[in-house]
Amino acid sequence: MNKIFLIIPAIIVIIAIFATSSQLNQSDKKNEPIFHITLADPRQYENGVYSSTFVLEKGEYSFRFVPNGDSPQNLTISIEGDSFEFSENFKLNGTIHETGISKYYTWDYEGEKSIHIPNQKEIFIQIDPNGNVKGSVSVDIIRNS
Repeated sequence: MNKIFLIIPAIIVIIAIFATSSQLNQSDKKNEPIFHITLADPRQYENGVYSSTFVLEKGEYSFRFVPNGDSPQNLTISIEGDSFEFSENFKLNGTIHETGISKYYTWDYEGEKSIHIPNQKEIFIQIDPNGNVKGSVSVDIIRNS
């Protein structure tokens, strides 16, 4: 009888762990990039601009960046599709953080990061680092919903 009282809580704990990990996996998929590129080599650009084509489903999307202090100061991103256009000139902003013993910067691009796609479209994207093809930056498009 005592073994049953030990087995039942163990089963409940196992079920709770599986349920939690399943929820975490589903929420992680929402933030997985639909589009990703790390621009870190001048050979990735043609005439100073990176371009690609991919498909986006209907929905709300956002840009996510992984910049650093050497990233392009201005990053112009243009997206075109059938009856759809988006263009933004993102500006790199460094924010200094001071702790009691050190100072460091975090970096992000300022600008409109949201995109609404009214229906599934083949998208043509251009990323223009405005002459800075040596500074590295990662650009993601993630689904919001």
